[in-house]
Amino acid sequence: MDNIKDLGFMRVATITPEVKIADPWANAQEIKTQYNKAIAENQPALVLTPELSLTGYTCGDLFGDDTLINESNAALKDLMSATYNKPPLVVGAPIRHKNKLFNCAVVLADGAIKCIIPKTHLPNYGEFYDKRYFASSKDNKDTEVNLFGEKIPFGTDIIFGDDFAKFGIEICEDAWVPNPPANALAENGANVILNLSASNEIIGKANYRKQLVNSASGRQIGAYVYCSAGATESSADLVFGGHSLISENGSLIAENKRFDLTSNITCADINIRLLNNFRRRNMSMTNISDMRNIDVKLPDKIPTKLMRKYSKTPFVPQNESKRKERCDEILEIQSTALAQRMKASGIKKIVVGLSGGLDSTLAFIVMQKALKKLNLPPENLVAVTMPGFGTTNRTKNNAVELATNAGATLLTIDIKDSVMQHFKDIGQDPNTHDVTYENAQARERTQVLFDLANKMGGMVIGTGDLSEIALGWDTYGGDHLSNYSVNASVPKTLVRFLVSTVADEENNDILRDICATPVSPELLPPNADGTIAQITEDTVGPYELHDYFLYHRVRLGEDIATTFNLACDSFEGNYDKQTIFKWLSKFEYRFATQQFKRNCMPDGPKIGTVSLSPRGDLRMPTDASLGTIKKVLERIEQTINQPIKEATKPSVKGIFYS
Repeated sequence: MDNIKDLGFMRVATITPEVKIADPWANAQEIKTQYNKAIAENQPALVLTPELSLTGYTCGDLFGDDTLINESNAALKDLMSATYNKPPLVVGAPIRHKNKLFNCAVVLADGAIKCIIPKTHLPNYGEFYDKRYFASSKDNKDTEVNLFGEKIPFGTDIIFGDDFAKFGIEICEDAWVPNPPANALAENGANVILNLSASNEIIGKANYRKQLVNSASGRQIGAYVYCSAGATESSADLVFGGHSLISENGSLIAENKRFDLTSNITCADINIRLLNNFRRRNMSMTNISDMRNIDVKLPDKIPTKLMRKYSKTPFVPQNESKRKERCDEILEIQSTALAQRMKASGIKKIVVGLSGGLDSTLAFIVMQKALKKLNLPPENLVAVTMPGFGTTNRTKNNAVELATNAGATLLTIDIKDSVMQHFKDIGQDPNTHDVTYENAQARERTQVLFDLANKMGGMVIGTGDLSEIALGWDTYGGDHLSNYSVNASVPKTLVRFLVSTVADEENNDILRDICATPVSPELLPPNADGTIAQITEDTVGPYELHDYFLYHRVRLGEDIATTFNLACDSFEGNYDKQTIFKWLSKFEYRFATQQFKRNCMPDGPKIGTVSLSPRGDLRMPTDASLGTIKKVLERIEQTINQPIKEATKPSVKGIFYS
């Protein structure tokens, strides 16, 4: 994708300029130089500078000198002309109005001043004494200021931008108060908040500042762009670090290195479409007051690749130091949910079909933890292995060893004879390895588990994961059913991570071998050498791709075309566009046609931000038309250099019941 705006992104840049204190002309020239450099190298849609960047923040009583203010105005006028046919530039400057001096953010675009936003909260404690020089926005009732012979919108009730992105501004201390101005700006449509700041550095302040910025962007369901004064401010009593932070919906996406004695530029691509999607879902975002909206033209095209890379495994923790913590939390949520279900129902025994695969292994681990929470013995976990036509020695042996080592009650029930009798009853040729051949085994296993649970007064625990639920990769009336489904909100890539983490914690070679076993339902006869013949990912596609699609389509609300383009970017070097298109098509058709299974899926705990429960997060019709999906995929196919082979395209057959 050659235009990131088509993907819904907007690039912003912050400049921390090397300032010369009380020298507006030198500072204007440096801002201009860095502004042009940012445009040439990064092509941002908007550029932000720190608080009082035109004069320097640490001018002290020089702010009372008309000479400084007059020269600042002249330098500001010179900067205006630098923005012709270029992105908007936001600078910090002292502005006089009616014999008061205001600490302001000045928005420059198209060679003019579009609006001026004064600072509201003036710190006057500790090392700060802003009230010595400046008036607060609360001391002004006028909505305009006269500057350079023009009447310019003035005040804190201003949102500017275009239909795509709308900006609000607060200045430094405004962000640190209990009710920041940005809250009202966000509720009235600003999806990006800019903060021009001059925040000095003391031990621990940088981390708190990051928390503040991330919290603001998350609370406002927006982006927060923070740009603070740099190390070339006066060091008479304070040191400034020039901290730049860009956060999106609670997550930091860009940060510079502090304490640079030269100018530096920080850039990031903000996913505006994502923020707007989230806001549409969140009905708590309401207009609470009247705001002035000022049109400021942003670049129509940003002809460059995205700066940011989306993780190939969005459900798996990227921070290695926190992976153990995340794993423990997920297992706690799952096991607590199961323990509460057992406690509420008075059931003491839990039954699971243990196949030696990833999903049933994770369920087994969760069941162990639930029994410990309830102080019940390990033998109350009934693990049932049910060898069928496709069962291999590897998976069966792993299941047996896993259950035996845990002290669980192990039962082995061979289902081949009962399935053969069933084939005879319904007239199925056992040599015809079709969907009936496969599903009959899955349904027989489910019948065995439920009947055993009835006999023991127990509960059947489902093992199916979120990825399988999304794709409908389960048998209706078979493994689709259980009394409680502990993995219902855990995608396949995360299942593997959880089991692998436990394996490393326990130094458990059985769990390691389970992680290394190919994913398979084992419903077709094995190869001649006894290895698994039916590899799920050969048929349905790589789970790392499907989990990526699931996250971007359901969690982020990206459209199909954007998801395709982002996937091509994220998986560059791993899969070509044709392969990504093939499996995205498979995902879209299967997700749309398998809602009938999700509409009656069993209870199960929500673990992360994506759940497909019809009682909770997803409500969609079973019989929606596939026409729109087909048209969008056809348009995507036309953008791919090499046409997709007809044989690899999924057919559009509507709902398929299995």
